[in-house]
Amino acid sequence: MSNVFRDLLKKVGSGTHTSQDLSREESALATRMMLEQTATPAQIGAFMIAQRIKRPTIPELAGMLDCYDQMGGRLTVPANSAYPAMVLNTPYDGRRRHTPITPLTALVLATAGVPAILHGGDRMPTKMGLPLIEVWQALGIAWQTLTLEQTQQVFDLTRVGFLYMPQHFPAAHSLVPYRDQIGKRPTLATIELMWAPGQGPMHVVSSYVHPPTETRTQATYELRNTAPFTTVKGVEGSCDLPRSRTAIIGMGSLTNDQPTFERLLLHPRDYGFDGPDTPLVDNLAESLESTLAGDSHQELTRSVIWNSGFYLWRAGAVPHLVEGFYQTQQLLQSGQVAAKRQQLQQAIAKVANQQLSTV
Repeated sequence: MSNVFRDLLKKVGSGTHTSQDLSREESALATRMMLEQTATPAQIGAFMIAQRIKRPTIPELAGMLDCYDQMGGRLTVPANSAYPAMVLNTPYDGRRRHTPITPLTALVLATAGVPAILHGGDRMPTKMGLPLIEVWQALGIAWQTLTLEQTQQVFDLTRVGFLYMPQHFPAAHSLVPYRDQIGKRPTLATIELMWAPGQGPMHVVSSYVHPPTETRTQATYELRNTAPFTTVKGVEGSCDLPRSRTAIIGMGSLTNDQPTFERLLLHPRDYGFDGPDTPLVDNLAESLESTLAGDSHQELTRSVIWNSGFYLWRAGAVPHLVEGFYQTQQLLQSGQVAAKRQQLQQAIAKVANQQLSTV
């Protein structure tokens, strides 16, 4: 099998003038062989570097996502949901400078009836920043030990789901050491920003730093008939909308079976939300608790309102953007988001106890 992979490697790694692009099917095969590690370690590392230098094509990205859909854990969107699940993608290698807003946004969305799916792993090269799993821990929510079936039960009960890569996609987790060894983000890091680990109606939010990434994401989604989707040039490459600058957003949809794409520029000052992006603090748990308590004087709370209000509007839960801000503030101050957090804690404890009782 390594000889098959060698032929694929030769295509992408032959240099500027002689390298060739893989077909969608070949890309899916190469990704599977890396995940299953039927390719040798030397081949896997070489492929990651060669593909990064060459830059993946749209069919290659589509093939990689095809493989992730086939091999990775996925959550099924409840059939009785009034809205598609909002999949909030964010870099797996975390944050160094700013507090992640995404888990709080997920809690707000779920409180308003919009299912939210997040995914990620542990601290990861090359950035080794704060991952989402540690933000969940600071909120008193422990996803790590849940099986995929248990996570599905929690998702059904609460409308919040988190795919934890070491537990729910161990094949992808086994490739993490290669990231450290090559010292660069491989194309797999881009796939993690595009992947929707679910089945059923979904609205995928893909974050990016560099504009060419957004262009490739849009074209790949259109090739795979992924709609609706949203692209965000967010804080530290995440889907968290910035407050220190204009939020650059792309909105993709299907109109009469034809893909459409619109650009939206959101200026925080126009809505009274201009200010600093919330810095990462040592007392993260305390800061999160203050926001859940509705502390309107905290910058983190204002960032959560800015983000959640937008995503409520984008999900179709409110007719106007300003109403999204107002509803988020009301949900926080009334204690409903804090109650959703408590429901999530209780649901995880319930399914975990059921597992223990059967042992």
